[in-house]
Amino acid sequence: MAAGYLGLLRTRHAARLLTGTLVGRLPNATAHIALVLFVRAEGGSYTLAGALAAVYGVATAVGQPLLGRAVDLRGQPRVMLPAALLSALAMAVLALAGIGDLVTAYAAVTVAGLATPPLEGGLRALWPSVLKDEGKVHSAYALDAVAQEVMFTVGPLLVTVLVSVWSPAAALLVINALGVLGALSVVVSGPSRDWRSAPREAHWLGALRSRGLLALLGAFFFVGLALGAITVAGVGYADDHGREALYGWFMAANGLGALIGGVMLGARQWGGTPERRLRLIAVLLAAGYLPLALTPGVPAMLVLAALAGVFLAPAIATAFVVVDRHAPRGTVTEAFSWLVTTFGVGAAVGTAVAGPALQHGGTASGFAVAGAGGIAALVVLTATARVLAVPGTGARLAAVSEVDRNEAARHGFSERRQA
Repeated sequence: MAAGYLGLLRTRHAARLLTGTLVGRLPNATAHIALVLFVRAEGGSYTLAGALAAVYGVATAVGQPLLGRAVDLRGQPRVMLPAALLSALAMAVLALAGIGDLVTAYAAVTVAGLATPPLEGGLRALWPSVLKDEGKVHSAYALDAVAQEVMFTVGPLLVTVLVSVWSPAAALLVINALGVLGALSVVVSGPSRDWRSAPREAHWLGALRSRGLLALLGAFFFVGLALGAITVAGVGYADDHGREALYGWFMAANGLGALIGGVMLGARQWGGTPERRLRLIAVLLAAGYLPLALTPGVPAMLVLAALAGVFLAPAIATAFVVVDRHAPRGTVTEAFSWLVTTFGVGAAVGTAVAGPALQHGGTASGFAVAGAGGIAALVVLTATARVLAVPGTGARLAAVSEVDRNEAARHGFSERRQA
């Protein structure tokens, strides 16, 4: 499988786009950790840290589909680079002003979240025009999920190192500066500049008029809730053991597990429909979250954290394929951005719910919220199996640039008609 991934990365522009997207998403991927450490260093409470992180998460969730729709209508460079600059500037205001003025602090994280560029959805929109083969695009989704987990493994450690070497404020500034550089690398590339969305039907609901997409988003709200709960419960577990650095290791172990799971997903060709495969993965995902409530000693807990992450990347990679099958024509970036949004809203809710659970019921109760989220995701996927079984109008060619449409069609990468 490594050879297959290397082959994809040797495709012109692929490595640059993947790397640029990952670096560009560092601010969003590490915001929850960076904000918690920054607020605590400024003398703020865990409640304030959680609230700022939740506001940032909700603002990001609101901004992603709006910016995604703007990208579909206006192209990537005209939307993503200004958004990245505005988001970084807002975080710089927070880092320099501190939390003395709460109005400024909340306004800064709100603007930073709203302006977070939809690089994740944008990359998935670019893969068809870069790879020009459906099988390779699906493999790229798996590679994308694997690389994403590398970021979620390395990102917390990078923040921890920056905090140790300099300060939490410096960590916020450096991470967001890297984010701007990553976004710049993507939007000045040929595929990003040339990409145009397919013509779309004028409809105020956009991608949300797909019932299958709505079902998937409902399930991934609860997956996000589980991950948000784990983020807060992990802080409580580290506090219980009097080792602040343990939090970074706990989250890194969870990301490492997801990395392993993503590699396993790409190690073979899977039969059956992606919708059915996603339900099976959801069973295993819930089974991985439930044992965290046992809160054993540190070595065992790190193992459980890794096991809990194993099926996250496969779930996300498979969801990419399902989005591709159900998104209405001409809404590719918006549809992927809605997945990011729903996941982010779920994570914010999970953060908000796990806090009181942790305070009143202890660390085990915080992790129990994660287990409940995993079970709820499975229930939604099972209840909507019939809706998900019928793909809507495909979005695959919607992501192919005008220049490459004929060549893509010769490779068998043709658009589906709505059933």
